[in-house]
Formats: sequence, C-alpha cells, structure tokens
Amino acid sequence: MSRDVISDEAWAVISPLFPTVKSTGRPPVDRRTVVEATAWRFRTGAPWRDVPERFGNWNTIYKNFNRWSEQGVWARVLEKTQSLAQQSADLDWVASIDSTIVRVHQHGATLPRTTGGFVELQEVR
Repeated sequence: MSRDVISDEAWAVISPLFPTVKSTGRPPVDRRTVVEATAWRFRTGAPWRDVPERFGNWNTIYKNFNRWSEQGVWARVLEKTQSLAQQSADLDWVASIDSTIVRVHQHGATLPRTTGGFVELQEVR
C-alpha cells in the first residue's frame, strides 16, 4: 500500500465527518482524494502548487481543505481519531519535549530582551 493512500478502515471512520456532496453545481471531487492530497502536502511540507497531478487540481484541493478548516471538519477528525486511539490504549498523553533540540527562530536569538514596565525603565542594550 502506498503512503499516499488512506486505508479503507480509516476512511470508514472519518468519512462521515466530512460534509455531504451537493447535488447541484460543479461536479464534485472525490473527498477521499482531497484528504489523501492534503495528507501528502502536510507530510512533505510542499507548497499547495506542488501537489502531484494524480490528486487533481491543486487549487481545488486547497479550496476544499480551507473550506473544511473553516467548518471545523479537521478538528472533528482529530477529536475522533484521538478518542479511538485512547480507547484502544494506543495514545499516551504524557509527552516531554527536550528544549535543547527545539530550534529558535532564525532571528530569535538576537532579539532584545525587555525588563517589562514602562519604556523608560526598560534596559537598553
């Protein structure tokens, strides 16, 4: 199975969370393909315009992703998958991030530090 393909079992769980397809207007795109394209895009970190053509038009995929984001669909998908993972004891809520490996923004290390309070009382470097 390809890494781009969502399993039938996973799709059966999350597909009811997506809005139903309208019967009027433009022909609908396959929702599963849009979800797979979105997963590809976020896994690779590529720009939307670089989504492979096998998924369809990048702009259509982006518009569906954006509309579903505004409708809270992705939050519901996350909530559903987290609850299923927790029920099957596959989810560990205890996590530790070692801050020694968390990178600072490129210009973050040279930002001036303020002492708080009024501007006149702030330390000047």
